[in-house]
Amino acid sequence: MKQIKTFCRICEPSCGLVAHVKDNKITRLSPDKEHPVTKGFACHKGLATLEIHQDEDRLNYPLKRNDAGITERIDWRDAVAEIASRIADLKAKYGDESLASFTGNPLAFNSLAGPAIGSFMLNNKIRKNFSSGTQDCTNKFAASEAVFGSNTIHPIPDIDNTDFLLIFGANPRISHMSFLSIPDPMDALRSAAKRGADIRFVDPRKNESISGVGTHLAVKPDTDVYLMAALLNHLFANDLVNHDSLSEHADNIDELREFISAYSPEKVAAIVGISAEEIKSLAEAIAGAKSAAFHMSTGVNMGRQGTLAYWLLFMLSLVTGNLDKPGGNIYSRGFYPGAKAGRVRGDIRYEETPFGDVRRIRGSLPANLLADMILTDDNPIRGLIIISGNPLLSIGSSARLQKAFEQLEFILVIDIYPSATSEYADYVLPATDMFERADVNICGLGLQKEPFVQYTDFIVPPAAERKPEWWILQQLEAAQGFDTATSELDDYQAAIDKLGLFDRIDHMMRQSDLDLETVRKNSTVVLPPVKSGNFFDEIIQTDTGRVNCCPESFTEARALCADIFDELESENADQLKVISRRTNYMINSWFHNIPSLKRPSHQTNPLYIHPEDARRHNLGDGSQVRISNRYGEVTTTVALDESLRPGTVAITHGWGYRGSAMKTAAKYPGCNANNLLPSGIGSFEKVSNQSFMTGIPVEVEAC
Repeated sequence: MKQIKTFCRICEPSCGLVAHVKDNKITRLSPDKEHPVTKGFACHKGLATLEIHQDEDRLNYPLKRNDAGITERIDWRDAVAEIASRIADLKAKYGDESLASFTGNPLAFNSLAGPAIGSFMLNNKIRKNFSSGTQDCTNKFAASEAVFGSNTIHPIPDIDNTDFLLIFGANPRISHMSFLSIPDPMDALRSAAKRGADIRFVDPRKNESISGVGTHLAVKPDTDVYLMAALLNHLFANDLVNHDSLSEHADNIDELREFISAYSPEKVAAIVGISAEEIKSLAEAIAGAKSAAFHMSTGVNMGRQGTLAYWLLFMLSLVTGNLDKPGGNIYSRGFYPGAKAGRVRGDIRYEETPFGDVRRIRGSLPANLLADMILTDDNPIRGLIIISGNPLLSIGSSARLQKAFEQLEFILVIDIYPSATSEYADYVLPATDMFERADVNICGLGLQKEPFVQYTDFIVPPAAERKPEWWILQQLEAAQGFDTATSELDDYQAAIDKLGLFDRIDHMMRQSDLDLETVRKNSTVVLPPVKSGNFFDEIIQTDTGRVNCCPESFTEARALCADIFDELESENADQLKVISRRTNYMINSWFHNIPSLKRPSHQTNPLYIHPEDARRHNLGDGSQVRISNRYGEVTTTVALDESLRPGTVAITHGWGYRGSAMKTAAKYPGCNANNLLPSGIGSFEKVSNQSFMTGIPVEVEAC
């Protein structure tokens, strides 16, 4: 029995794992107790990736859909040749703009796929690119580039040294901490609380992370931006700001003050759901703390104003003197001082489209426009290449997107699983999983609490006829006649070296006097610890070297902020709003087929509702309920949940599979909550392309 060290690739911390291998098969996964950073921590979801690896329902062979609509096995060589031909025919008939792409969340944890995808898209002149990033985090890229001059700058909370920590829309016990790479966040929070740190969670639900660690501020869904503005309002009104920090590091501070002047604690209290006195007390606690740190996650990102919220989060850090200060928010450079790589020069460029002016965030258009660009565009998308994504279960208004997919003339899916999306594909190609490919833990770069870099080789050879994404795309390029091809693809390592797939990462490492070969030999290399004190001298990328406290690019969003406030003031007091609820038994749609996670109380995704709201709507625990709005409807069961703020209901994202290829998912399909979400014009934040996915008005009734 061999024991081979590797790391998990389902979320940012990249926890160290040990694969127990016998006869080229992984028999067990265990936490790596010798890992210098993760030190034996691995969550049960990470360990459950072995079930994905071993799943009999995985894609094993290339598949082609025949004239009867049934998929049948096809040889790799024939599949590649036919796909290349179909792409060529489509482009010859309709032009390059007829082809589009969608890339999914797992690619963020796949260091070799990115360069290959970039090459393929560039060679095929595919410019209509969509990604899952516009479903959960592009607001942060848009805000950081406007405020700090680079979309790669995201100062993280210094949990180990802070005296006060304010967390918006995050549940670390369930989801770790997105945009903060930390292996065991609850241990860090418990340690901080034990030494006396004041930790407060802002959330419409008293989530699993709060008990024993901090206190809860039960805000109304998607109102965080107004709470942040009111906190800043009170800090300025009562001279509780750090004037040295502002004079040394702040541009456009008067414009910031003008914006937040409209949102006093008294003005926002009813909208936010917290009294003016509580808001003032919170602001004074922040100002009075020796150090204070701030963090926000997808619970805020996915609202209507995620970019403004992320902006104001860092304004709280700056104006209180806590940006680049021990115990405040500090920058983690990882193995590459990469802020310059994400530097934005000049104004934001919007493109005129039939759906209004649209921009690209890190290359991605708004995924919420995908259906429109297929169904109603004058020059519509005719073919779609989908890599490691399941847009039918991740984009709003799924029923409309399904109609759009039925209209497409060509769909290629590259994935490890069959999915709701692959049911519509003309070709489905089987990819390798994380244990069947070489990799580097690139996802947490610049976000690590304790920076480290780790290399993993193939743990076992790819089963059946599974191939790495880079191999598949390179084969397609070769069949298309592009000169990026190599003849050494049977030897993966030789092909990787010849194609230079790790060259970008090696270049990045060399900026820190490190190289890939050293990491390969050592498996894991720990980097210098995160420190404060260099942010304004070395990291920030604005032209002035100062923080842009009120970016001009937010002008339209600030005006819309006032309009949304007026809308909320006139809203029916009894209006229910739905948020997404993460659980320990699901990660998006790609964990839907794991039997061990389908425990008796987790075999569906119910509507979580406060008992008061349930009584008001004549609903009981376990009863059938229909949830609807102008975007669609779903039917599920009721689960009473006193942790929710009254007026808030919740459903878990990622369910709703209606196929038969994944047996466990088919047995426990649940409902597709995205049928309740908007798509199309006005369904995303213009400045960031971020989709609106939380705080959505709904009606409920017993079935």
